[in-house]
Amino acid sequence: QVQLVESGGGLVQPGGSVRLSCAASGFPFSSYVMSWYRQAPGKKREFVAKILTTGASTNYADSVKGRFTISRDNAKNTVYLQMNSLNDEDTAVYLCGALRRWSSRDVTYWGQGTQVTVSS
Repeated sequence: QVQLVESGGGLVQPGGSVRLSCAASGFPFSSYVMSWYRQAPGKKREFVAKILTTGASTNYADSVKGRFTISRDNAKNTVYLQMNSLNDEDTAVYLCGALRRWSSRDVTYWGQGTQVTVSS
C-alpha cells in the first residue's frame, strides 16, 4: 500500500535548522511531483514547497523562500526539506504530499506529518 513517512521533526531554537525527510513506498515515486505542506494549530493547511519529478524545478511559498530548500533522491524514494533560520511562525505539523502533475491542485497521497516546534 502507499506510504509516506515523515521524520526529522522536533524542538528547535529560533534561528536554528532542521532537516525533514519523507520516505515513500507503494507508488512510482519518481513519476510524482513531491511537496511539503504545513498546518499550525487553528490554521489552514498551507503549501510550503514542491519539486519536479526530476528535481529540475522547485517552487516555494513566499514565507519560506530563501530559508527552506526542498530536494529529492529518486534512488531512495525520499524527499527532503532543509529548514534554516527558523522562527516561531514556522511551528507546525509538516506533511509531505505526492502530486500527479506540477499543475495539480490536489495532493494524491499524504503522509501523517511530523511536528516542528520552534521555541527557546
